Amino acid sequence: MTAAYETNSSDKVGTFHEEHLSEALVSLGNLRHNIECIRELTGKHCRIMGIVKANAYGHGAPEVTATLESAGVRDFGVANIQEAIELRERHRLRDDSRVLAFAAPLPQQVELYLRHGVEITICDRASADAASAVASATGGRLRVQVKVDTGMGRLGVSPEEAGSLLEAVERAPNLELTGIYTHFAESHEPEGFTEVQLERFLKVTGEHEMKSGNRVLKHAANSGAIVSKPAAHLDMVRPGILLYGCHPVDSRPTELPVRPVMQFQARVIFVKEVSAGTTISYNRTWSAPSPGRIATVSAGYADGFHRTLSNRAKILIGRHLYPQVGTVTMDQIMVDLGDDRTVQPGDTAVLFGWDGPSAGDQALAAGTISYELLCSVSRRVRRVFV
Repeated sequence: MTAAYETNSSDKVGTFHEEHLSEALVSLGNLRHNIECIRELTGKHCRIMGIVKANAYGHGAPEVTATLESAGVRDFGVANIQEAIELRERHRLRDDSRVLAFAAPLPQQVELYLRHGVEITICDRASADAASAVASATGGRLRVQVKVDTGMGRLGVSPEEAGSLLEAVERAPNLELTGIYTHFAESHEPEGFTEVQLERFLKVTGEHEMKSGNRVLKHAANSGAIVSKPAAHLDMVRPGILLYGCHPVDSRPTELPVRPVMQFQARVIFVKEVSAGTTISYNRTWSAPSPGRIATVSAGYADGFHRTLSNRAKILIGRHLYPQVGTVTMDQIMVDLGDDRTVQPGDTAVLFGWDGPSAGDQALAAGTISYELLCSVSRRVRRVFV
């Protein structure tokens, strides 16, 4: 293990501080590796927007953003204006770096975009008019990206109304159109509806560029489309889950050799002998089939280890995988060691990460996706950057 550090300390530390019982190791080296894998796939002329919303999928947005900047990334995507402001307050972005907030703004929020230098997503004429009015009143100039809803059904102007909205933005003297984008509903499937969405989007952007005579930054590809549909790379791609070393579909890993950026681990805090028939945890969902040993590990659903993993997960302790048994509790889980007598209190238990199992493995066991597991690792789990 390489040297590690905390965000609030410059001291070198080992795998664990004595007072901490659960940690999320974050490998900035693996993050750099992943961005280079994506860059090799998309080509040097395609811009990359690093998606750092939800605290960089639980990894730590300031540290992830700084690492991506050092790797040449200058575009960053966050969920909303609050995340954008927090990112700017916690990390001093380079002068040439840009932040786009994906949420449609409320009218009272528009001034915050201008004040904090955040690019605003415009989905309708009312938002465009509000943005123009605020920018005009302050004498500022607001950078705007128009989102087109080609089939996701969440946010965006319809393709039929996109042309008039784009014209209105370009006519407004205090607005600067910096991009047009859309979002795929099933990007891991390159044909079918993804192809329909891409055709709708390119029709909108092509007609606008022809009428206006201006070339505008176009982006559509999230992680799934980055690996499945090169035609959707356009001017910029928006990797999220790939940046963090997981695959868009956990049951279908891509050939892109990304590496996990987070390892979620906790301490074994107690080991006991049990007799056959001993039941474990709430609702007595598991009983020992024979005499053996049970380890209690210091992480539960309040730390981000989902309750749906009860009696389904494997946990790595030392070099061996052991079954998690009994209902996952708020602060602890139990692990069946069988007749293994090597595990002792203080040992490290890997819940997911590069040592295994992967977040994708646990997501499949939980009936969810790796995105959710990464984002669920809670604030009380100490982040250690290695």
